[in-house]
Amino acid sequence: MNDTSVAARVPLRQVWPEALVARYRAAGYWRDETMPGFLCDRAERFADDVAVIGGDVRWTYAQLWREAGRIGAGLLALGLRPGDRVLVQLGNVPEFIAVVCGLFRAGMVPVYVLPAHRITELAHFARKAEASAYITAGLHEGFDHRALARALRAEVPAVAHVVIAGEAEEFIALSALAGEPATLPADPDPRSVAFLQISGGSTGLSKLIPRTHDDYIYSFRASNELCGIDHDSVYMVALPAAHNFPMSSPGWLGALHAGARVVLSPGPGPDAAFPLIARERVTAVGLVPPLALLWADAAPKSTHDLSSLRVVQVGGAKLVPEAANRVIAGLGCTLQQVFGMAEGLVNYTRLDDPAEIIVNTQGRPISPDDEVLVVDDLGNSVPDGASGYLLTRGPYTIRGYHNDDAANARSFTADGYYRTGDVVQRLPGGYLVVQGRATDHINRAGEKISAEEIEDHLLANPGVFDAVVVSVPDEYLGERSCAFIIPRGERPRPPALKAWMRERGLAAFKVPDQIVFVDAFETTAVGKISRRELRAQLREKYLSQQKES
Repeated sequence: MNDTSVAARVPLRQVWPEALVARYRAAGYWRDETMPGFLCDRAERFADDVAVIGGDVRWTYAQLWREAGRIGAGLLALGLRPGDRVLVQLGNVPEFIAVVCGLFRAGMVPVYVLPAHRITELAHFARKAEASAYITAGLHEGFDHRALARALRAEVPAVAHVVIAGEAEEFIALSALAGEPATLPADPDPRSVAFLQISGGSTGLSKLIPRTHDDYIYSFRASNELCGIDHDSVYMVALPAAHNFPMSSPGWLGALHAGARVVLSPGPGPDAAFPLIARERVTAVGLVPPLALLWADAAPKSTHDLSSLRVVQVGGAKLVPEAANRVIAGLGCTLQQVFGMAEGLVNYTRLDDPAEIIVNTQGRPISPDDEVLVVDDLGNSVPDGASGYLLTRGPYTIRGYHNDDAANARSFTADGYYRTGDVVQRLPGGYLVVQGRATDHINRAGEKISAEEIEDHLLANPGVFDAVVVSVPDEYLGERSCAFIIPRGERPRPPALKAWMRERGLAAFKVPDQIVFVDAFETTAVGKISRRELRAQLREKYLSQQKES
């Protein structure tokens, strides 16, 4: 990439007012730590301690540091440069952590892509981030990501380099990367953007979330203290490692910061995870509610020794009290509820909280300087115990999305509060109880889905006249998606319509779980109704019919 094109890229930035910067630094939240800086320190302090376990790999901290250096120097040798944005799409394998750490060492910016994402999402992220490279696996769960790489290169030619973990074919093999360690840059500015995460996408495709070294390291360093993670901990990554929850709450980054062990489970289910818990004496893990219930049901019947497990965190979606009690009874360890967002604010129940708080709330914020407002439709604060919209700002909550003025105007107030889109109750002591979403958002097993995005795809089908997508409760998934469709002419078969959706290159979790055909949608007397009102109306009607049947 030439200098002109680099200069033309939208800068990566996340800016807090200087008064808040001074406040956060004075309070000790921001300590001028950087990702490569802390990794280097841990490689020296814990050189021979095991850092990452996955498959046949057992890397010490020193080995992880060297592998990250090889990858980082190798990427620089390809012609990439510090500041380049690189899409990373790998599963729960040691290479994922090595690649991310390698990008940190090279001064490059990882853009996290979930393994389930396909060409629609991938091309969007590449364009929005102005990515220069793509690092992925050859095969992941039977899907050929090399074919995805070819499609991406065809749609976004600016992605000049493709690196493959595994059989690379015409691309560059991750194992073949090599370069001079002396080419690796010095530590970055702690206030600079370390990586780009993806939002849940409340409207349309996901937004990009710039997180800085200072703010993100504070979030997982403080999380370690609240979650009991220290040098003796063994943290399991059961959820996709690129998600914010298993990365920083306290996640694998928090575990590495503590000098603990990280165990990567190849799958989230008990069959994959339980043998690893027994073998590696795992002490902590983060799960989404349906997975926690699955584990709780399987644990009493398991032949594997799960006695090392001290804390099971549950987040990503609300864990209702009945389910919380089932998780505690089934797994026999401390439950910690987690409610947070990739944009920043994270709430935890504390490990020593009374059972009533752990079971019935989603915790309270990490930081004394997390500012939380619960407001009504007019923006007025509501009293504790009343439901309202959650707004927040603080030392690890972003002030804006990357390259998205329209989203920033919707999502942030003039004085820097982030409109989370969650409806909550605040109890005395600052504990929050999540009531639901204010936006047309489906929370399917922790994956956030935009109803609008799925409707747009359905409306492109020649057999669909109109479509409305809603969330409906699901005992296992928390929520599932249901598409109400007015057909155009002959009614399409649901399996064929779902297959057509998959062929459009969408992540599988976005394909509607259920399709209901209707003759028409109700309207007002003047023929107008907002999409949000229509979604609410259809959802209520559907749930009423389910109760009656």
